Amino acid sequence: MLRLLSSLLLGFYCLFLFGCGSFLPSSGPRSSTIKDAGDSKRMEGIHVVELDSKTLARFLQAQHKMGFADAFAAYGAIGHPIGKGDVLAVAIWEVAPALFGGSLDPRGSNAATNGMFLPEQMVDEHGTITIPFVGPVKAAGLTIEDLQRSIAASLEGKANQPQVLVKMVRSVSAGVTVVGEVSSSVRMPLTARGECLLDAIAAAGGTRHPVEKMTVQLTRDGQAKSMACEHILRDPRQNIRLKSNDVVTLFYKPHSFTALGATGRNEEVDFEATGISLAQALGRVGGLQENSANARGVFLFRFESPAVLADAIPGSEREVKAKKSIPVVYRIDMKDPASFFLAQQFTMQDKDILFVAHASSADLKKFLGLLVSVVYPIENFMNIND
Repeated sequence: MLRLLSSLLLGFYCLFLFGCGSFLPSSGPRSSTIKDAGDSKRMEGIHVVELDSKTLARFLQAQHKMGFADAFAAYGAIGHPIGKGDVLAVAIWEVAPALFGGSLDPRGSNAATNGMFLPEQMVDEHGTITIPFVGPVKAAGLTIEDLQRSIAASLEGKANQPQVLVKMVRSVSAGVTVVGEVSSSVRMPLTARGECLLDAIAAAGGTRHPVEKMTVQLTRDGQAKSMACEHILRDPRQNIRLKSNDVVTLFYKPHSFTALGATGRNEEVDFEATGISLAQALGRVGGLQENSANARGVFLFRFESPAVLADAIPGSEREVKAKKSIPVVYRIDMKDPASFFLAQQFTMQDKDILFVAHASSADLKKFLGLLVSVVYPIENFMNIND
């Protein structure tokens, strides 16, 4: 019986060495399984990328371009075209004798008479306003200056050297909507002054929560970008000029990442909108488990922006950039002291999954524990029979 037991132990040990350790209880995949993801058809499309200085440089460069100043650089010129529903005031000035009233100066000179102030008008559904002796004049789509020139040209030959002034009384077409975690949601009209992002937040009464915990999302022409509110305050370039029909949304929803595997704690961890580094994320979950973690098997799972790694992963760069996101697994070797410097600069993103693989020695401990749980009952049974 002892020989049989010894043979069973030897056999179990050999099976463990040849891969049967993968059948042991585990909190996730092995480090080797993740590193070989690119060779598995089942995990096709998932890219494993080593976090080194080159990868970090690409990430920081792409991250710098993710701000509002670069994403919306082509927008925000001062001045907004007139739109349907806007209310305009038109004044027409002439030299006497005047079509719109007035008389010659008593001294016989051609001095200008008082101007004619037309009643305020709303731009109708056809985009026009009405001018006496001219009729409907197109206004929608024109700037104030363009409309003044258009009316003056229409009065040539009818009025005596006409000069036209147009004033925007109330604009309903050129405005920005501000919603979310603000004191009061508003529709802020835009003027020729050129209102900026922080102007819109101020018009809504400011944020309900501390600025460092707020995220600002700007939606324009079907494109939405988000930034931490504090980053906009620190970098004036990000306080971009707004465009008509922009939607500014403020969120108070902390970002979070999930820690799994051989970390001090397995849990979802919230972090502030300004972001934290990978090193801070490891610290917040208690670091790596000293007795079971594989320091060379620290992985970060993320749906990455194609702009970050388009030139660093297999396949056509054009095809990669055409995708909205790429499933990427970053691998960090924490045995390398340089990795600690990389981890200080590599920032976490919302919904990241941080996974630390277990070391092979930890699997061996599990295996030995399993054997002990099997051997002791057998030994006790043999002692009873003896």
